[in-house]
Amino acid sequence: MAVILLRQKEWTKDGRKWIFYDRYNDLNGKKKQYKSKKFFTKKEAQEAERLFFLELDKYRSGKDMTFKELYLAFYDYQKDKVKQTTINTYLDRMRYMKLLDDIKVNEFNLQHYEAWRKEILKYKLSTRTRNYIYKFLKTIMNFGTKWYGINFNQIYPKMTNFTNPNERKKEMQFWTFEEFNKFISVEKDLTYKTFFETLYYCGLRKGEARALNWNDIDLEKNTININKGLSDNVNGIKYIISSPKTTSSNRILPLTKDLVDDLKRLKNEQMKYTNYSNDWFVFGREFPLADDVIRRRKNNNCVLAGVKQIRIHDFRHSCASLLINNGADITLVAKYLGHSKIDETLNTYSHMFQNKLNNIIGIIDNLNDKKKEEIKVEEIDDDINTIIEDDITYDNEYDYDNDKDDFDLSL
Repeated sequence: MAVILLRQKEWTKDGRKWIFYDRYNDLNGKKKQYKSKKFFTKKEAQEAERLFFLELDKYRSGKDMTFKELYLAFYDYQKDKVKQTTINTYLDRMRYMKLLDDIKVNEFNLQHYEAWRKEILKYKLSTRTRNYIYKFLKTIMNFGTKWYGINFNQIYPKMTNFTNPNERKKEMQFWTFEEFNKFISVEKDLTYKTFFETLYYCGLRKGEARALNWNDIDLEKNTININKGLSDNVNGIKYIISSPKTTSSNRILPLTKDLVDDLKRLKNEQMKYTNYSNDWFVFGREFPLADDVIRRRKNNNCVLAGVKQIRIHDFRHSCASLLINNGADITLVAKYLGHSKIDETLNTYSHMFQNKLNNIIGIIDNLNDKKKEEIKVEEIDDDINTIIEDDITYDNEYDYDNDKDDFDLSL
């Protein structure tokens, strides 16, 4: 069951060379084979295959569906409800569902799942990526339960995610303020200099920075408006502009003085072009800076500056580190980075809060030390008061004994 590229001698004169060939069960449960007409591109053949199975699904109950029919139905349901980048992710993860293609959903059992799991382990993927695929499988199963009444109760609780106790967790890379200054000091091109400064000082995601146009920069209020993101190579399109990663990613941030100065200079340079427009990309003019060019520029600058290599996304981590280690409130850090929940910030940067935890202990220790000093002072005062009271008692008794004869007791 697959989309197939025909041998060249089977191509049509106008270049149609792709088909899809599938086996399926008809409404009476009989096995059938279907060979499609020819298409120009693989994408056209895949789309035709999807529509073919969707047409079959209209007339069958959920219990008769195969996994392939189920995940194609899920894809069709989602494609007008989520961003194109998300659809692209679905298409990528659907590749790993093909191992289950011919299994009927109502017959899916733990043995099928374990066999699928073993096949996924053969791919050279990180544990994190494997669990994304595992989560996608569960999402498809949930869709089947909701829309087709498929009962996965016997298998669902027994499914386990992927673990690898021997896999070392990658340490988060980031630059200190001093390291960033070394890095930026070797960058002589104003566009790249300002781009790297924006990543570091504002904590932007790479796609957020590349998507910026001059309408998003207010050089009077000294703010930057994050309201979109840029993604490369989505379904054959060179790049697309879409809404940010999450609703919380929409944010307006203040700009540092140095960054404002560089943005003003950069805008003045671009305005010298006769076809200048505020719709131009801040970093790249008519077209955004290319991803691979940015990466090569960064790598070269690291060598020149003598600082460790970090990923472009690690500029964002570096910004978080800069803020946290200089006492910024965690709630504000979360808002600054565009996180939807403070938990996300805490979980991502928990190791950076170790010094803050030590500071908290220091605060408690200081309070305890202060309390002990207060207790010592009170004890000294009590001792002094006791001595004074003893002296007063002694004097009164002494005076009474010496003066009692002055009283006339007969009165």
